[in-house]
Amino acid sequence: MRGLFISLEGIEGTGKSTQARLLAEYLKSRRHTVLLTAEPGGTPISLKIRELLLSLDSKGMDHMTELLLYNAARVQHIQEVIAPALARGEIVITDRFSDSTLAYQGYGRGVDRQVIDALDAIATKRMRPDLTLLLDLDVETGLRRNRQINKNDRLELEEVAFHERVRRGFLEIAKKDPIRVRTLSCAGRIEEVNTAIKNTVSAYLYQEEA
Repeated sequence: MRGLFISLEGIEGTGKSTQARLLAEYLKSRRHTVLLTAEPGGTPISLKIRELLLSLDSKGMDHMTELLLYNAARVQHIQEVIAPALARGEIVITDRFSDSTLAYQGYGRGVDRQVIDALDAIATKRMRPDLTLLLDLDVETGLRRNRQINKNDRLELEEVAFHERVRRGFLEIAKKDPIRVRTLSCAGRIEEVNTAIKNTVSAYLYQEEA
């Protein structure tokens, strides 16, 4: 029996990593077998690509190079981690998946979306999460949160307008695919966001089991 694939998406500073961890802990407490992972990463090769993508030394990276590297990391991630776990019947929770590529490289960078779609077809074979939780937040608050925890990578150097385009991209993705993508505000406290996420996932699981 195939498992369940859940992704968390959103702009910088939305707390995806924290909420992914809390969701994994919750599902494990309900006796589900859960695999928690993140992109770009999840495998030794993908983590090396991540270092290159986010390094401050990569300021001059071409947008197409960036797009290809994200897809390369994703191929390895799917083959080594995601697909095997789903085949074992596990719940896979990933902090980012291909929606991030469309939002950041498509809407943010302005890369041709037909090119992004064609590469995605090769990299993922059209694999999509069963459920995507889009954590939404205004850009200024998100960037301020990251500054408070001293997060510093190549994306943090981008202008506010770039992050605004990315946010609009995520919201458009959600609007076009409302059954898969559920938009949740993450402006409140961690506990409040966590409750909203647990309720959304529990409702989805109940629906699947009914």
